[in-house]
Amino acid sequence: MLETFYDVMRRQGISRRSFLKYCSLTAAALGLGPEFAGKIAHAMETKPRIPILWLHGLECTCCSESFIRSAHPLAKDVILSMVSLDYDDTIMAAAGQQAEAIVEETIKKYDGNFILAVEGNPPLNQDGMSCIIGGKPFLDQLTRVAKHCKAIISWGSCASYGCVQAAAPNPTKATPVHKVIHDKPIIKVPGCPPIAEVMTAVVTYILTFEKFPELDRQGRPKMFYSQRIHDKCYRRPHFDAGQFVEHFDDEGARKGYCLYKVGCKGPTTYNACSTIRWNEGTSFPIQAGHGCIGCSEDGFWDKGSWYARLTDIKPFGIEANADTIGIAAASTVGVAIAAHAAASAVSRAKANQSNQPVTTKGQGE
Repeated sequence: MLETFYDVMRRQGISRRSFLKYCSLTAAALGLGPEFAGKIAHAMETKPRIPILWLHGLECTCCSESFIRSAHPLAKDVILSMVSLDYDDTIMAAAGQQAEAIVEETIKKYDGNFILAVEGNPPLNQDGMSCIIGGKPFLDQLTRVAKHCKAIISWGSCASYGCVQAAAPNPTKATPVHKVIHDKPIIKVPGCPPIAEVMTAVVTYILTFEKFPELDRQGRPKMFYSQRIHDKCYRRPHFDAGQFVEHFDDEGARKGYCLYKVGCKGPTTYNACSTIRWNEGTSFPIQAGHGCIGCSEDGFWDKGSWYARLTDIKPFGIEANADTIGIAAASTVGVAIAAHAAASAVSRAKANQSNQPVTTKGQGE
């Protein structure tokens, strides 16, 4: 019988009060109201830890690197208390035949009741020989484990979309998980890598509510991928004002102007970077002075230079792109001034003809 999360915390000497505080912080991290803290506490007290098999295909391990840096909740709490991470060849102590035996043991013991987490993707060319796990192609391991899992989490853009190893001409035929596995629910958590707190929050949500969070049309959790980075970017007012960095380290860059003209893909990228940020909320690429490369979007690796600006971005719903925004804003002010002056001239002309005093609104006459 698996321990519950609460059992583990109590065994570690954590007080009831600290446990409830943790549940409140977890609800906040998930973007839920305070009334959900009680539901999270109930789930942690009554539900056993979820068994997880974390497989690695073609990837650089950046998703694991991101995951272990989560601060809310801490990755160690997720791994050691919230879930039963039975297999992860990157961080587990076992190796070789002992490690692979754990996969078979979990399948047998929790058939249909464990989560399959996938980092990376399977290559299909050359009979899958570009990625060998335990002496067999990764595709074999993936399809076998997927048959017995309850659901799949595709960590990062590699598992979600293919990412850099699937870039044209894709000689290994690296293929995202959902194009290989068709009969299991799959949640995509893209990014290169995903934000640490997004990863741990997805696990916490599944544990608490025993279901996936609401997903968008691409299979991503809406609570993290429903808004463009551009929508909540602190540089957005500069975009709206037509104030842009023309080239790196120019005066506009020093003033923190919008990075659109040096290639920022924030207006077309859906992610929580501009709100949750990275390294415990310290910063994100745009804050560090580099435009978003759109790494959580499908095909970002084959869409040309990361420093080539987007075209046809329409702020305010008007038919103008960022090149003309500043000019349009200035022109609007100029036209308003000219119209006011013309109206004043007409009023004076009429007044002179009738020898009547003139009162022009806004001029204090």
